[in-house]
Amino acid sequence: MYHAIVRRKLLNAFAELNAGRYDAIPAQFAAAHRHCMVGEHALGGERRDLGATTRWYGRLQRLLPGLRFEVDGVWVSGWPWRTRAVISWRDRFQLPGGREGSNVGMHEFELRWGRVSALTVHCDTARLAGYLAEVAAAGHPEALAEPITG
Repeated sequence: MYHAIVRRKLLNAFAELNAGRYDAIPAQFAAAHRHCMVGEHALGGERRDLGATTRWYGRLQRLLPGLRFEVDGVWVSGWPWRTRAVISWRDRFQLPGGREGSNVGMHEFELRWGRVSALTVHCDTARLAGYLAEVAAAGHPEALAEPITG
């Protein structure tokens, strides 16, 4: 039963992203957490405070408008004091000029008492860096900015 509740909570978070409600996401993190996206690009790096994590979701929304995830699988294990979960996904988003971009990856979560204490996002980072270069070339220099850390 507990794992089903966690699964539903995580799927609801992806539904919030798909609906463009990025502001609802940081509230799901513990005050002390680790938010990391693999890769050397504007969305990469590691954040450890809610302010930096909130800024990261704002950047994600600006750089990949219309981002939508299709969840392929959810795996949950552990107990409320230390729950681990993995979500595999495919995504798509709008690029300048109306072309659609896409990627595949997974989110690796650790939750403690219902709050996200760690999240690592894994995807095809070379593909993402190429898309970000395309976004920057279309007049959005933030796509080549240093990662948000903190």
